[in-house]
Amino acid sequence: MKHYISCLFLSILLVACKTYKPVTTYEIKENKILDYSLMKNWASHPDMVDPADKMPEGGLSNDKDVAADVFFLHPTTYTGDKGQDQWNADIDDQKLNQKTDEGTILFQASAFNQAGRIFAPRYRQAHLQAYFTKDTASAVKALDFAYQDIKNAFEYYLTHENKGRPIIIAAHSQGTNHAERILTDFFDGKALKNKLIAAYLIGMPIQKESYKTIKPCLRNDDTGCFVSWRTFKNGHEPKRVLTGDQICVTNPLSWCTNNEFMPKSFNKGSLLFEFNKVYPQLVDAQIENGVLWANKPKFKGSFFLWTKNYHIADINFYYMNIRENASERVKTFMKTK
Repeated sequence: MKHYISCLFLSILLVACKTYKPVTTYEIKENKILDYSLMKNWASHPDMVDPADKMPEGGLSNDKDVAADVFFLHPTTYTGDKGQDQWNADIDDQKLNQKTDEGTILFQASAFNQAGRIFAPRYRQAHLQAYFTKDTASAVKALDFAYQDIKNAFEYYLTHENKGRPIIIAAHSQGTNHAERILTDFFDGKALKNKLIAAYLIGMPIQKESYKTIKPCLRNDDTGCFVSWRTFKNGHEPKRVLTGDQICVTNPLSWCTNNEFMPKSFNKGSLLFEFNKVYPQLVDAQIENGVLWANKPKFKGSFFLWTKNYHIADINFYYMNIRENASERVKTFMKTK
């Protein structure tokens, strides 16, 4: 079984070096509106047992007893495997769905299963090439098309599933791009803002002033706010990515936005290759110029780790701290609201 985190960092290099079949014309094979009353269109849902229910210690979460909901938007898993030469993924691609479920749903969405019932919609995600192509017009169309699925899923969730419960928005990478729009369209300056526990907008640069009424979280128990970070090797100053003081960066070991160094002794556990194996005190964290720095982790085979971009591990490096923090914000929200 291939997990999303298997060959954790080398996979970044393989993707970066992959030769894509050119996608020269933007087209949608089937422009139907997805029916989110069907369980097949959800990667995770409280009414089915799925990988997001699992816990590293073993067993399944009892998410039906929690007070909040988590709307989780997964990152790009449509990365250019054989036959993946369209701008948007096929919602019924079983191989791709399995890759999503055994990867990001298991290793990322599950971090929130102690905080709320998890709703993770399948969506016709944009191809990874949308972030690298010179055909920016097609890339924008592909991302817009993917967002329409997510917007429809969220509207269905609000109408049929939410029933007044407070909400966590959680996302990574492409999912975060779509989560940004969900916050704008449904929360910022709107009544639903009062139901927002927090938004975890991970893996993409988020401006501190992105919203009128939703601000960066400044403490571990702030609510109605958002957190964000992108992880790179300690000392690395990335090029061709947006950096600077205008970018919100949250330290996931302190949940503050200052540049205080947090040693790895504060890290309660990371996940790497095996879901049921937790690595305590694996990496540290420090904010520097719009990104998060982490030390190079030591694990079997880490000698071959030479990438300085730890994007794929944004959540997994800090898995147990995220899990604890999401639950803490829910408890604070329930006390104050």
